[in-house]
Amino acid sequence: MQIALFQPDIPQNTGTILRLCACLGLDAHIIEPAGFPISDRLFRRAGMDYLDHVRLNRHVSWATFEDWRAGQGHRLLLFTTKAATDYRDFRYQSSDILLFGRESAGVTDAVVEAADARLVIPIKAGLRSLNVAMSVAMAAGEALRQIRNPQGLTG
Repeated sequence: MQIALFQPDIPQNTGTILRLCACLGLDAHIIEPAGFPISDRLFRRAGMDYLDHVRLNRHVSWATFEDWRAGQGHRLLLFTTKAATDYRDFRYQSSDILLFGRESAGVTDAVVEAADARLVIPIKAGLRSLNVAMSVAMAAGEALRQIRNPQGLTG
C-alpha cells in the first residue's frame, strides 16, 4: 500500500504524513506542485529524522503521476468528503494507492474521474472535514487492518 498527496499546501501536515509512512513502512508520493519547498523548515521539523526512512517519490505533475501509476497497474482510492462509500466498508488490496487532496482545495475534476474508488470518512453533520494527517492515519490503519487480517480474525 502507498500514500499519495495531491499538491499538499501545509508543510507540517506533509511532514507528519511522511513520518507516519516511515513508521508503517508505506511508500509516499507527493504530486507537485506543493505549496511549500520540500526544504521548508516546518516540513522538516514535522517529519524530523523520520524523513530519512521513508521512500518518497515526487511527481512533477498529475500527468506524470498518472503515467507512472498506469505503468504499475495500481488502483487509486481517493479520500474525499464528496464520496458516498464509507472507507470502512471498502475492500482494500495491498497494491492500492490511497490519495488525499490539497488541504485548501481538494483535488481537480480530472483526479476525481481517474480514481478507481471515492471513499469518505464519515464525520458529524455540520462539520467540514478532518485534518488531512488524521485522515491518512485513519485510512491507512483501516486498510492495513484488512490487508494483514483479511478474514477478520482477532489476535
